[in-house]
Order: sequence, then structure tokens, then C-alpha cells
Amino acid sequence: MGTRSLLRLRIISARAPEFIRPLLVALLVATIFLAGIQLRRWIGENTRHVRYQHDIVNGLYWGSEVLAEARRLSPDEASANSWTAFCRGYFGLYDRVKDEAYENDYALDYPPLRLLVMAVWAKHVRSEFPEVDDGHPKLVSALLKINLLCELLSAVAIFFLVRLCLQRSPWTTRSRLLHGFWLKDRASICALAAASVAWLEPSMILDAHGWPQWDVWILPFYLFAALAALKNRWFRCGCLLAAGAMFKGQLLFVAPFFVFWPLWQKRCTRALRMLAGFTTMTALMVSPWVLRTPAAWIAVVAIAGISLLAPFHGRIPDRGGWIAGITGCGVFVIGALTGGSFAWLRLGFIYGSEHYPYLFISSCYNLPLLLSKLGWSLKDPFWSAHFGSMHFDFTLQWALRLFYLGALAVCAHGMGRLLRDRDPRVLIAIAAPWLLMFALLGQMHERYLMWGAVLSAVALGVSFRLSAIHFVISAASVAMIVHVMLIDKKLEATLPAIHLLKHIRPYASGVVLACVGVYLWSTISTRLPVLRRQAATAPAMPPLSLRPELEEA
Repeated sequence: MGTRSLLRLRIISARAPEFIRPLLVALLVATIFLAGIQLRRWIGENTRHVRYQHDIVNGLYWGSEVLAEARRLSPDEASANSWTAFCRGYFGLYDRVKDEAYENDYALDYPPLRLLVMAVWAKHVRSEFPEVDDGHPKLVSALLKINLLCELLSAVAIFFLVRLCLQRSPWTTRSRLLHGFWLKDRASICALAAASVAWLEPSMILDAHGWPQWDVWILPFYLFAALAALKNRWFRCGCLLAAGAMFKGQLLFVAPFFVFWPLWQKRCTRALRMLAGFTTMTALMVSPWVLRTPAAWIAVVAIAGISLLAPFHGRIPDRGGWIAGITGCGVFVIGALTGGSFAWLRLGFIYGSEHYPYLFISSCYNLPLLLSKLGWSLKDPFWSAHFGSMHFDFTLQWALRLFYLGALAVCAHGMGRLLRDRDPRVLIAIAAPWLLMFALLGQMHERYLMWGAVLSAVALGVSFRLSAIHFVISAASVAMIVHVMLIDKKLEATLPAIHLLKHIRPYASGVVLACVGVYLWSTISTRLPVLRRQAATAPAMPPLSLRPELEEA
């Protein structure tokens, strides 16, 4: 009896770690999650005196304009508060603003989905507080919850992204800290570390809960689009990118990365599938503006039917995606031929790129700031040409854009090679487009480095050196956001900090450009064959185990 009890005790003690490990991991994740919630709450409460109210007021204003347009288009006051009237006001606002604008100064630069969110929020605010006329912090709680959800989704996406890339790689980190774990467990540990750092990213928290802004809304779309591309779901990747761009158009600056990437791999069909998904999702969202007549809708249905019934020779993968892409293209062609409205494009996307004709906005640590110190301006011409009555100027703005596209193409070329070699620096290539965008393009706001700061957290799955650079980028992003928030209020106690942050801008710009250069070099450099062979043949360390060793037979 005693022997049997002892044997049972040994079996229970041997199996104990299998039960304890998930509990410890769950406790760690819960602790990190609650710490992030508490940090956001603390930031929100302690930044009230320097909160940037302009964006809150602007969002409430344009949301209220949708409601005003709904009342204007409604036959009576009773029906003006219905959701049907709301939809009429939402779909009619772009055209009214475009028609009433003076010298193409529209003021409204919200893409369709961001305008929709602001309109729904304004409807809620007006129903609860009819007399309110500005964005009081208590009324912003609904938008802050959307920010919180997007931040959480971004951290989750980073976890799966890092884990996927490290599980595919034979060079998974072999840090001494992880020396007692299987390689697949190391991938999960590094992924959890990257996700935790992204979840606690100070510039993201400050931007989303201290400013507050809505920049974080597009992060989950980009990250899940990258995951879809890595899993060869290119149509889904395009759909996600299009949906994200409808919240904030800056996502379009990095979208070409997903076209260059398969093209460098000579996989043109993948690029076309991505474009088909992008076109389909865009057409689906803007069809109420583009298709204004029953005849236009009938024509689109006819195109879809013809595409569905067309005899395709051979077996075509993802046939439904191709049909959807053809139908999406048909939406825009038919809309253009039948007098559809493209005011959503003019106001939501094009106007935003023309609204601030400056090399940089406020306080940016990037190349355009350094060029401005040398006396350059955004519209300075490099080269001019005359073609009959037409005059063309090749400006600094276009030079920076082409320089950026070239760097993006180089980054995508490195991405293809890193994927072929199963190198974990694939993660750096995915983060690099956002860093290049901020570092090289003009008309950047100081907040836009936040996207690169969050995405560069994936470096924790690659190397210690690149992880250290992430924290430098994060600190620079925080400094720029803090600088603008302090300038807006200019409290006496903050004047020394404002003065310091103003004078370090040229030096900080050099540091940021150097960090971005290191990341870009990491995407295009190759490992030495000796290091590659050693990494591939190095024996995996056995996992720690408290089980008794089995006796040899």
C-alpha cells in the first residue's frame, strides 16, 4: 500500500509542471493586460491639463454635420432622428461640403469609415447631452473604448505574427535566458514579449488616451493583412488593407509594399489577388456613393453574373476572388459612366494629401525637418519642363515620394529573400515601411512615428540589438507627442521642457534616421554562410523537466 502511494505521488509530482505552466502563463498575461489598462487610465487622468481638444471637437463637429444633413434631407422633424435619415445625411455630406467649399478648402478630410464612426458617436452624444457643444472628456469614453479594442487587437496580432515567423525559422533566438525551452516554446515566449511591449508602448498609449487621437485604428488591419499575406491569403490581405484605409488614408502609403513583395518573387498572381481584394472591399464600401441609379446597380449585377457564368479554361484557384475583383472594377467604371459621386475620394483622401503643404507638421524627427533647416520647402522645384501650354515642376515633394517608393521597393525585395531563407528578420521588413514613411516623406505629423514604434516591437523576436533600437524609436515618438501637447497649452511649468525638446530636434532627427537605416539594412543584408550553417545545425537544448528519467531497456 505504501509503495502504491509513493508511486502515485511521484506520478502527480511529475505531471505537476504540465498543469502549473498554463496557469503561470495565464497569470502573467492577465497581469500584463491589467497593467496596460491601469497605465491607460493613469495617462488619461494625468494628461487632462494638456489634452489636445482640437481633434475631439473636430470629430464631434463633423459627426454633428451628418446629423444636420439628415435633418435637412428629412421631410419632418419626427423622421429626422431615424436611422434611415441618418444614412441619407451620411451619404449626402460629402457632396454638400464639396459643393459649398470656397476655393476647394473643404476642411473635411475624414475617410468614409472614420466619418461614420464620428457620426454614430455624435448621434449618441446628442441624444444623451443635447446641449453639449464641445468634446468634453467624459463624452469621449466611447471612442477611447474603440482605441482600447484596437490596441488589444494589435498586440494579439503581433503575438501571432512573431510566433508564426519564428516557428518557420531555423534561426529562432537561442538566448541563454531561453536555454531550457524547446524551440517552439521559445517562439511563443518571444512572441509574448513582443506583444507585451507593444501593448505597453508608451507613445501608443499617449496618442490614444492622452492626446487623444484615432491613429491606432488602422494598426490591426495592417498587422492582420501581413499575417494573411504570410499565409498566402492575398485576397484577404487586400480586403483588410482597403478596410483599414477607410479609417485613415495613411495606410495607403504602405500598401504598395504588398504589391512589390510578390512581384519581386515573380508571383504576379499574388499581387493581382491582393489588388482584387483591395478593389472589391473598396467598391463594396463606396458603392452607395458611386452607384446612384437603379440602372447602375443592374449593370453591376449583370457583370457579376457574366463573370460567374464565364467558362474558365483549366482549374483557377480562388475563382470567387477573381470574380469579386472584376465586379469591383465594374463598380467604378459604371459609376464613372453613370454620374456617380466621387466626392468621398476627393475629400477623404486627396484633400488630406494637399491640406498641409509643408515639409513637416509641428515637431518631426525626420529627413524633411533637416531639409527645412537647410532652407528647403515642400514645393521647391528640382526641375521644370514645358510641353506646349503645359508647365511641369518636379518638386521636392515628389522627389521625397519617389525616394520613399524606391526604399519601399528595396525593403520588399529584401522581404522576398528573407522569406526564402526563413530568416526571422522578415519581422523587421514588415515593420520597416511605417518607419520609412515617417522618416522620408514630407507632410508628416509628429504622431505618425507611433505606428513604427508599435510595429518595431517585433524586433524582440529577432535580436537584442534591433530590440534596443525599438526603444530608441519609442522614446523619440513619445518626445514628439509630448512636445506638441505641451506647446498647445504652454503652461509656465512646462516651458523648460518645451525649450529643450525644440532644441534637440535636429539631433533627434539624425538618431531616428540612423535607427531606420539600421532596420532597412537588416532587411537587405545577408547572413554569412558560416553563420547560416551554424544557426541551422546548432543542436536544440532539451527542455527543463522535473519528471524522473526513464530507465534504459
